[in-house]
Amino acid sequence: MSTFPGYRPRRLRCSSGFRQLMRETLLTPADLIYPLFVVHGKNVCQEISSMPGNYHWSVDRLPAEVEEVAELGIPAVILFGLPAEKDPLGEENFSPDGIVQQAVRAIKDAVPEQMVITDVCMCEYTSHGHCGVIHERPAYCKGKGLPNGCLDNDATLQVLSKVALSHAEAGADMVAPSDMMDGRVGVIRTALDEAHYECVGIMSYAAKYASAFYGPFREAADSPPQFGDRTGYQMDPPNAREALREVAMDLAEGADVVMVKPALPYLDIIRQVRDRFDHPLAAYNVSGEYSMVKAAAARGWLDERRVALETLTSIRRAGADMVITYWAKDVARWLSET
Repeated sequence: MSTFPGYRPRRLRCSSGFRQLMRETLLTPADLIYPLFVVHGKNVCQEISSMPGNYHWSVDRLPAEVEEVAELGIPAVILFGLPAEKDPLGEENFSPDGIVQQAVRAIKDAVPEQMVITDVCMCEYTSHGHCGVIHERPAYCKGKGLPNGCLDNDATLQVLSKVALSHAEAGADMVAPSDMMDGRVGVIRTALDEAHYECVGIMSYAAKYASAFYGPFREAADSPPQFGDRTGYQMDPPNAREALREVAMDLAEGADVVMVKPALPYLDIIRQVRDRFDHPLAAYNVSGEYSMVKAAAARGWLDERRVALETLTSIRRAGADMVITYWAKDVARWLSET
């Protein structure tokens, strides 16, 4: 023990008030974005079996849910749509009457101040379940992860720009391309600007890894690939320097926010992006990260509240400015009780 005059063990001064004053990283509802899954039908509120506490919502039930989100102090939602029918191009994805377009209008009519972000991708809408246009060239594509054809990057960009524009026309505040096609941010930015939607932002899934943590989401969004996998266009998990290049390219093309996905297994990537770039940074606390804690908590193996708060705080501590999380509503309530 120190012999310095007046020394007292530090632990005696660590009251809860003292700890709060000295806390370096804060987690608040204002840091969170809440994902919502929208489906066709009436009066639908169906729990997603692999993601307890999250639901498929029909458009008529959505405004009340978003009003509750807003009352909890959560500033934004991100929408994922499930179409009535799927086809090779996912045409409902860019239809004026598509499910996401309907949802955006309903939310903006009911809660105009709530920020609405829309996921821009093709996997939920296409019959093949991939994030882009497939060209059947099996001889050329052999060994590239898609045994029945190749994903056509440039053709996909044209579809994604139509999707983003349709979301902006419906009233979205920000679009979030999650496809990982090269050049999509620039094409979307140009399409939005030419249509005079300069104020619609772009949140780019800049470093999206080909992760095993997406399983529950694929049930929620009905989006598993029907053949092959997504390793040809999503990032290889061992790569870090590549993530920095991807972020730099998306920022150069006009992204307003860049994202790392998943969050928890890639805290080092979040930190590297934060250290390298002085731009708004999001992280996606994905379905697998959420569901494995839910499953363990249901068996009494973990304290869900403590683990969720610790997890989200670690993502903020790593450098994320905002976190997309299925715990958003729960966390807002828990924080109001402390």
